[in-house]
Amino acid sequence: MGFDLVKISELANSIHHFGDVFKRKLFTKNELNYAHSGSGLCEERLATRFAAKEAVIKALKLSEAGIGWREIEVLKLPDGNCEVALHGRVAELAKSMGVADISLSLSHDGDYAGAVVALRCSQPEVNNSLYDRHSL
Repeated sequence: MGFDLVKISELANSIHHFGDVFKRKLFTKNELNYAHSGSGLCEERLATRFAAKEAVIKALKLSEAGIGWREIEVLKLPDGNCEVALHGRVAELAKSMGVADISLSLSHDGDYAGAVVALRCSQPEVNNSLYDRHSL
């Protein structure tokens, strides 16, 4: 599992300070198109997607892997739900870990946006250190 919480105003400040270069570094074309559709929710939509990307990185334990932000994409589905699509190196790493499915929950309220990610693996990992700590 992975969780992340983003302060929307801080992400908005970065967007205003660094502009489109910042947005294009973090978000895919589809994510940017969705965020700019409609009115008034662009910063909230981008903040939830940033939180989702961070939550995926935490769930996959990739914080030191040097992956690209756009290799993790949040897609808005026709039914209103969202899902995670992995690309490039992140997709390869997830596949090698046996990740079969990624569940995603997004939310924003006030100045905060959050995301929870749960992974389902086809080949469960056995963490021997858990057994070593609790062995008698």
